[in-house]
Amino acid sequence: MNAAIVTIGDELLIGQVVDINSAWLGEMLGNEGFRVVWKTTVGDNKQAIRDAFDAAFNHAPVVIVSGGIGPTKDDITKRTLCNYFGSTLYFSEEVYKTIEQLFQATGREMNELTCSQAMVPDNCTIIPNEAGTAPGTWFERDGKVLVSLPGVPSELKWLMANGVMPRLKKRFGQDLFIRHHTLWVTGYTESKLAIQLAGFEQHLPAFVKLAYLPQPFVIRLRLSAYAKSEQEAIHTIEEQKQKLYVELGDHILADEDKSPVEVLGELLKEKGLTMGTAESCTAGGIASLVASIPGCSAYFYGGVVSYSNEVKKKTLGVSPADLENYGAVSQPVVEQMALGAIKEIGCDCAVATSGIAGPTGGTPEKPVGTVWIAAAIKDKVISHCYHFGTVREQNIQRAIQMAILMLLRFVQQETT
Repeated sequence: MNAAIVTIGDELLIGQVVDINSAWLGEMLGNEGFRVVWKTTVGDNKQAIRDAFDAAFNHAPVVIVSGGIGPTKDDITKRTLCNYFGSTLYFSEEVYKTIEQLFQATGREMNELTCSQAMVPDNCTIIPNEAGTAPGTWFERDGKVLVSLPGVPSELKWLMANGVMPRLKKRFGQDLFIRHHTLWVTGYTESKLAIQLAGFEQHLPAFVKLAYLPQPFVIRLRLSAYAKSEQEAIHTIEEQKQKLYVELGDHILADEDKSPVEVLGELLKEKGLTMGTAESCTAGGIASLVASIPGCSAYFYGGVVSYSNEVKKKTLGVSPADLENYGAVSQPVVEQMALGAIKEIGCDCAVATSGIAGPTGGTPEKPVGTVWIAAAIKDKVISHCYHFGTVREQNIQRAIQMAILMLLRFVQQETT
């Protein structure tokens, strides 16, 4: 069954709030057998919202809407829905009681705007919201369904899981079984990988799709099967995944949708190793990324941001003579930074970066974008010089990603 998504709010259009709801809705609907074929975002404008509803119904019989149903004047979705479906608002005692119970449980006092959330359209099915004040509303017309939900992510998720999805599956059944599987691949550019897999793609069944999702130095390959049975979807994905292994071999970094930093963390825990960081041009970005993974305290000890040469010398033990002779952005210095981190932090392995992020500071010998990266395990160290480009933020992000990949591959090589 096809579905469409409409998200509403000026804040989404001007970038003040990132639209995470549509991404979450797309994933959930897909997991439940509803194929999202269209989505759009519109502002708080009555005509724009109506036009979006029309367009959505032209693409799918199921439309999920989020946002614009709060108690303030800028939230106009509820009134627009009434106009669109020929409804009038009435005061729902049931909705009011739900709101009242929520406020009593949290020790808050209700006001007139909160009470106005109990005003709901008279020709829809109300979906009670135990996670907030705005209920979900379910409209039907000509065999098609529109569900309006709050824009608050926690409320939207609760309503979808507990109220909307059970109704959708009962109303439409399940005529499509969707299964996705993602692999992370390294060592290819997107175009080179597409050439490598051209034959593989030509022989894919018609109901299977392959998507390329590139990031710096890695590509996420997503296999998607849209089958008539769950068994067929599972079997087909497994069969095609094995063919990808034949095609790509060791270039497959992860056999699930886990980022390199997650894979690194799991590998360190599996091997009983700890890590630290020594960063100059990335200024703690690697440490921040590593620390963003839940459970990282099992393997991440800490890091040193050694932006100045004085910190490199005093904290990491980098040779003053090497700094003088080779400069901070050099192989001897970055290798000493990695080994110094192991010694000072007391960890088993470390990664270090030293480079010229830009936009200034480059020379003919070391232009902007030059970054040395080193990875060390115990007393072993490897390093490489990269030339990432001229854009500062891009250089920093690429250095962070490559540092993670370098340490990951080094740990794999040294512990197998």
